[in-house]
Amino acid sequence: MALSKKPTVGMKDILPEEMEIRNYVMSVIRDTYGKFGFMPMETPCVENIANLTNKQGGDNEKLIFKILKRGAKLNLETAGAEEDLVDSGLRYDLTVPLARYYANNAAQLPSPFKALQMGNVWRADRPQRGRYRQFMQCDIDILGEPSNLAEIELILATSTTLVRLGFGGFEIRINDRRILKAMAVYSGFPEESCDSVFITLDKMDKIGMDGVEAELLENGFERETVSKYLNLYEKLAQAQNGVDYLAEALQDVLEKDVTDNLREIIDSVRATKAAGFEMVFDATLVRGMSYYTGTIFEIAMPEFGGSCAGGGRYDGMVGKFTGKEVPACGFSIGFERIIMLLLESGFQVPDRPKKKAYLVEKGVEGNALCEVIARAQAERETGIQVLVTRMNRNKKFQKDQLTAEGYGEFEEFYRDALKN
Repeated sequence: MALSKKPTVGMKDILPEEMEIRNYVMSVIRDTYGKFGFMPMETPCVENIANLTNKQGGDNEKLIFKILKRGAKLNLETAGAEEDLVDSGLRYDLTVPLARYYANNAAQLPSPFKALQMGNVWRADRPQRGRYRQFMQCDIDILGEPSNLAEIELILATSTTLVRLGFGGFEIRINDRRILKAMAVYSGFPEESCDSVFITLDKMDKIGMDGVEAELLENGFERETVSKYLNLYEKLAQAQNGVDYLAEALQDVLEKDVTDNLREIIDSVRATKAAGFEMVFDATLVRGMSYYTGTIFEIAMPEFGGSCAGGGRYDGMVGKFTGKEVPACGFSIGFERIIMLLLESGFQVPDRPKKKAYLVEKGVEGNALCEVIARAQAERETGIQVLVTRMNRNKKFQKDQLTAEGYGEFEEFYRDALKN
C-alpha cells in the first residue's frame, strides 16, 4: 500500500499561522474562565466502550471511533459479536468523560466543582465547513450546584469570552427540556414518543412549520394532536412574552418553578451581561443530546449562520456511575468554528512580540557563530522573538518570506565582519 502525504479524511494539518491563533484563543479562554473560578482538568482521550454507548450521547453514539482489543484479548477466530472485538473508543465529547472523572475523584474535588476542560474529540461524521472528525472542544461545567446560579455563571462566562475575542451581535437562545415535554404532552403526544417529536421539531429552522407538520403526520401521529401542538407555537410567536404565555397555557402539565427558573436566568443575564449579544427564549430549541434534563442553551452567530456553542443541565449523568444523582450543568464553545471565523476575517493576534531575524552568512562558525547566538539570546531576554537562520543566496526572496511570517526587522552577519 502506497504512503499518503494527506491527512486522514475529516482531519487536518495545522499550519503555524493558524496555530498561533489557536494558542491565543486558548489563552483567552483559560484566562477568562479562570476569572470565573473554573479549574483546569483533563481526561484521557480513550474511554471504556460501555461508557460511550450508554444511550446518553444521542446520534453521536453512532459516530464513535471504536478501538480493537489488544494482544491476547483479541481473538478473531472466536469473536461472535462486536463486544468480543471492541473494549474502548475515542471520546466523542467531553461531558461523558467528565461525569466519569467526577464519579471517580469527587472526594478530592471541591463542591460545587467548576471544571474547565479543553481537548480533542473524535466523531466519524461527514466532514463539512467548520466540522471535522477530530476537533477541539472547550467545555466549562459546574457539578454539585442545583440552583440556576450554575446556568447564569456558565452563560456569562461563555459570552464574556466571545466578546473578548471580538465577537458581537450574537444570540443566546434558551429553553428547557421540561417545557418541550410539557408542550408535547399537553398536545396529546404519548410520553414515550416525545423524543421522536423533538427530532422533527429540531428541523423547524430548515423545513419550517409546514415541513414539521408534514413529517409528524408521516410518522403516524394524529392530525388533531399535531394541529394542537403547532397551534401552541403559532400563538407563542404572537405572544409578547413567550415564557409568560407558556406558564399560563401549560399550567396543568408544567410546574410553575420551571418557568420561574427560566425567567430568572434570562432576567439575570440581561441585567449583568456585557454588551454585544441578546438573550432570547426559543421554544423550538431542542439540543440533540438525550442526557439533558432541564435548561438548554445555544449561541447563534450571524457570521457562521448556525450554532457555535451549546450546553445545558444534565443532572442524571453522574448518577449513572455512582447511583447518586449529582446536579450538573455545562457549556461548550465550538472552538473549531471560532477559529475558522477568525481566520476568514484576517484576524491578527494582538500584542504579538517584536519579531527579528538574524541572517547568518555561510562560513560564520565557531566563536563567531557563538557571538551571534549570544547576541540573539540577549535580545530574547528583552522579550523580542529572534530567529537565527542561515542566509540564502536569494536574500530578497528570503526576506519576503520572513516578512510574510511577521518578521519586521533584519540583521545580517557576514564572516569577514565577524573575524577577530
